[in-house]
Amino acid sequence: MSRYAHPAGSRHAEILPEDNPPLPPEDLNALDPRVWPATARRTGGELTVGGVGVRELAATHGTPLFVMDEEDFRGRARDYRTAFSDADVYYAGKALLTKAVARWVNEEGLKLDVCSGGELTVALAAGVPAERIGMHGNNKSAAELRRAVEAGVGRVIIDSLDEIERLGAIAAELGARPKVLIRVTTGVEAHTHEFVATAHDDQKFGFAMSTGAAAEAVRRVLAAPHLELVGLHSHIGSQIFDTSGFEVAARRVTRFLTGVHEELGVTLAELDLGGGLGIAYTSGDDPLDPKTIAGSLTSIVRRECEEAGLPVPRIAVEPGRAIAGPAGITVYEVGTVKDVEGIRTYVSVDGGMSDNIRTALYGSEYTSQLVSRESDAEPMLSRLVGKHCESGDIIVHDLYLPADLRPGDLVAVAATGAYCYSMASNYNHLPRPAMVAVRGGSSRVIVRRENEEDLLRLDVG
Repeated sequence: MSRYAHPAGSRHAEILPEDNPPLPPEDLNALDPRVWPATARRTGGELTVGGVGVRELAATHGTPLFVMDEEDFRGRARDYRTAFSDADVYYAGKALLTKAVARWVNEEGLKLDVCSGGELTVALAAGVPAERIGMHGNNKSAAELRRAVEAGVGRVIIDSLDEIERLGAIAAELGARPKVLIRVTTGVEAHTHEFVATAHDDQKFGFAMSTGAAAEAVRRVLAAPHLELVGLHSHIGSQIFDTSGFEVAARRVTRFLTGVHEELGVTLAELDLGGGLGIAYTSGDDPLDPKTIAGSLTSIVRRECEEAGLPVPRIAVEPGRAIAGPAGITVYEVGTVKDVEGIRTYVSVDGGMSDNIRTALYGSEYTSQLVSRESDAEPMLSRLVGKHCESGDIIVHDLYLPADLRPGDLVAVAATGAYCYSMASNYNHLPRPAMVAVRGGSSRVIVRRENEEDLLRLDVG
């Protein structure tokens, strides 16, 4: 039976009506520049990134392997810094944070936001100045807040009434007065997955403006002598492809700023509009460029403030995925190729949901290709799966790979720089992969591969 996509009404369409797999691409070897890292090339069929071939990378560092195109990462950071020249750009560390990544961020002139004591530890260990760090989190512990205040973190984003009291007491004890922003929810519905939409009222983050909770938070912070309220924070979700939601959110937050000024006589100088802008995981995705984003966000805030007679606050944004995501790929070795006749071929690799949980968690889509050699074989409808003991251990639901794919081949999944390593686990006791940075024809390990000794190190028996 042919491994090409089956026409509507065929047995394939009856078996998998919900999947509706796409037609095979014209060229299985073509690299869409929107999806693959900036320096990705093919040389004799082999993928190179940063001037280094994947066969060399696999032989030197093993697989699975996270590969970060350092020039791509730095270039995207510079693009945001340039586009938002009159604003603050915080790299969202939760997307991907290592000491090397934190140094890249700092060297390219960006600030950094963290959302746990562990992320703060990494940032400080990398030499990021504390005053250039913002700290998020809906349930910051007393220990985390104390560490932030002691270090001199530049901004703390307040997320609950309990935190106002907790942080105020710590600041008083330490004789400090940290600058804080209040995270507000605007009621804007981002057209994204339920688990990454963050601005509707029925969720764990922030203070709802519609219920009066945000106004009460403002009053309580203003009444706290050891807290300095400098602004508001709003975040509507993740993997968003247009600015309409941001524009509505910015308009509502700006009007809330006007209300604070009129009712309490306070002019807040900062407005953080968060991050969440999408990237291209497949050729069908069409993300916005930083200049377009900057122009849209700054114009709406300026217009609303001018109409209200308010000074325009200093804007901040928090790109994370948009910087790290496209810069990373994951290289796997094929272990088994199993043809389920009449349906598809299952291609199993040496990683899976322990290094990329997003497909199982969010139903995310990815692009993957054979990258270790050239092939002119016909395309076969495939499902790229991991080695874990779960039927849901799927990396790419539907893709086309060459029909001569065999064990030992290398495949790469594009756009895995964000939320793959940072969400990785040891499920089934698989050691987490190494991460290497490539640039100028060389590679270096920035996170070493875990081994069995690491798996046993914390198991005291």
